[in-house]
Amino acid sequence: MGGLVTSRLRVHHVSRYSYDQPVSVSFNEARLTPLATPWQTPLESMLHIDEATWQHHYVDYWGTYVRAFEARRPHSELVVDATSVVEIDATLLPEPRLATSWNELRDGDVTDRFAEFLVQSRTTEPDGELAELAQDSAATRTPHETALELCTRVHDAMTYLPGSTGVHTAASEAWTARSGVCQDYVHLVVGALRQVGVPARYVSGYLHPKNSGATIGEPAVGESHAWVEWWLGEWVAHDPTNDVPVGERHVIVGRGRDYSDVPPIKGIVGGSAGATLDVSVEVTRLA
Repeated sequence: MGGLVTSRLRVHHVSRYSYDQPVSVSFNEARLTPLATPWQTPLESMLHIDEATWQHHYVDYWGTYVRAFEARRPHSELVVDATSVVEIDATLLPEPRLATSWNELRDGDVTDRFAEFLVQSRTTEPDGELAELAQDSAATRTPHETALELCTRVHDAMTYLPGSTGVHTAASEAWTARSGVCQDYVHLVVGALRQVGVPARYVSGYLHPKNSGATIGEPAVGESHAWVEWWLGEWVAHDPTNDVPVGERHVIVGRGRDYSDVPPIKGIVGGSAGATLDVSVEVTRLA
């Protein structure tokens, strides 16, 4: 992961919605606040929305911190400006229990406990080819080896192509096209793992784009990112888009069954205005 195993990162995420006619009211939820975990310590988190007339925060069912807000005044633009600072110690990330067997994963206590992360959704359901690939891998490998193998197979088969898919694209569609973005890579791996009985979940967050040589204090152009966690006695994180373990460059925001549980921003507006969205993300290594 580039030598260092600890880091302090600042994330500045700006989402700008421009409407083709004034919107009378909008209600939104923002999932932009980094989680507190044994290896990630949030130091500050600020959300600025000029148009907001009311805000509320809560932790959702999946453990993600949510800021809900309304804008009740007519507005032609909505700007959501979030800044967070976190410290990450990658030495504290969970290690998989390599000896975890298929029989352990198929135990009733495990399948009941993680049922929500074993059931496929429309966006994770693998097509026949990927399902067969997963079954073949599981037939000759341990669960840990299978998970890593599937990440590598998806990484090698896919071409990262921004704009080729959308937030509602199914894994089977991305696999057929052999192209997509990080959320597609994650949906593919999550679906393949669930196919063979490994509990798997979708993780949203950010990634500092430079694996090494990042200049302290110099902002780097980043973007929202996603990776996968699978359960082998502990939840183990891996980034299939880059086929690397999650480490000191990854900032975790939320977890869920698939992208629909953890979108950065979602909401509804009053009226029939069309909207364009411009998103910018800067990630800065502070230490």
